[in-house]
Amino acid sequence: MESTRNRLVVGISGASGVVYGIRLLETLRRLDIETHLALSRAAEVTLAHESSLKPADVRALADHSYRPEDIGGAPASGSFRTLGMVVAPCSIRTMSEIATGMTTSLLTRAADVTLKERRRLVLLVRETPLHSGHLRTMLALSEMGAIIAPPVPAFYARPQTLDDMVAHTVGRVLDLFGLDSGELHRWGEPGA
Repeated sequence: MESTRNRLVVGISGASGVVYGIRLLETLRRLDIETHLALSRAAEVTLAHESSLKPADVRALADHSYRPEDIGGAPASGSFRTLGMVVAPCSIRTMSEIATGMTTSLLTRAADVTLKERRRLVLLVRETPLHSGHLRTMLALSEMGAIIAPPVPAFYARPQTLDDMVAHTVGRVLDLFGLDSGELHRWGEPGA
């Protein structure tokens, strides 16, 4: 039986910033969006450095989770309907694989499928500084339809904690899918 809920694929790569993917999964659960998680092997390593959560804890936040090598998982097929995909955080390696179409995991295959199906693909590229090759790759992805959305804090929202900054970034990402996290301080709106 096919789900009637909206679906979003979430990829978490090995870049620093796994908190973005975790918060995204938590928020999507609260919004009743069906999530399909592709967690890379490198993300599991980064998770051990940046969080007290185990990979199983992160997988439990998603409705469906897949092994990195499961290129037969549902998000690997264009016939599997989704709103799109977010890679949060997105490493330079992951970004480069997506840009070239030379995918080696379910995460990058799902992103490639998202592009070929002309669905929304949002990449929270987490690297600085950037050299010309990184910038050319970002341009190529943008020309293919991806949205490059580095997790840059918005200080006009006057964040008091790291959690405030993460929530704002996740809220802005969800805006790109027409989803309201309810946690976003919006410029020029009452309560902002």
